[in-house]
Amino acid sequence: MKPVRVALFAPGINTKVMSKALVAGVDAVILDLEDSVPIASKAEARSLVTTVIDGLAATPGPAIFVRVNSTATSYLADDLAAVVRPGLDAVMLPKAESIEDVQQTAAAIEHRETALGMKPGSVEIILQIESALGVHRCFDLIKASPRVTATCLGGGRDGDLQTDLGCSWSIEGTELLYARSKLLLDTRAAGSHVLPLDGVFSDLNDEAGLIADTRLSARLGYVGRTTIHPKQTAPVRQAYAVPEAEVTYYRKVVSEFEAKEKQGIAAITVDGKLVDYAMFQRAKRVLALANLDQR
Repeated sequence: MKPVRVALFAPGINTKVMSKALVAGVDAVILDLEDSVPIASKAEARSLVTTVIDGLAATPGPAIFVRVNSTATSYLADDLAAVVRPGLDAVMLPKAESIEDVQQTAAAIEHRETALGMKPGSVEIILQIESALGVHRCFDLIKASPRVTATCLGGGRDGDLQTDLGCSWSIEGTELLYARSKLLLDTRAAGSHVLPLDGVFSDLNDEAGLIADTRLSARLGYVGRTTIHPKQTAPVRQAYAVPEAEVTYYRKVVSEFEAKEKQGIAAITVDGKLVDYAMFQRAKRVLALANLDQR
């Protein structure tokens, strides 16, 4: 999956909100069939979402994800039958805990792709990790199917993960730090093709808190997160952006190391800091991240 800075949720039952999300300048829009949709409105939301996807097929714009209902519900089969179609980039599977559930979801997607004549593997899977068991099994869940190309932490305040752990929540992030770090570690260990996404920050009136939490997310190693309102887009991009001082330094690292490497030297100092191949690779990675902010 391509790197994502901002993935914006939009309730699948609200056509107006979905339309606004699609032009909000985000990298991906998550059309939601799960928690933001009343039980009595599931079928209607499913129909609205499929109409949106059909209207976007082969149209430039943000990536289109759909959060379906979990495998523990009776809605998942109908969700997948409806939304897996040209124009959909990924299915977000909430409350992921079981290898079998991931594999069955992947099989259902494959069946639908085949029936529609779609390119095999065109619809990816994002695992939303929202429980202690999901955190514990994260690496194995990722490896359950090659369709899994991203994970997303369900770490929003008063959300499922906090409830399951029985922990408190604070802006310092101490209580969920282990879960947040383990998801990142397991996702990175699963391969460079898998993207770790941080979860939502649910207080729409606390921009300073959003920025502080996103900066913590960036320090941990995340490069993007999910959001719940377009007004969170600019602060999140700002907080994830690589500081200009780092860009300047790492450009210098790359330039000077490459020059010395041509002379047969692979260990140098830049601004008093040791640079060898490990630091050189780190510099290139940071500069690649910085390029995300130039798109």
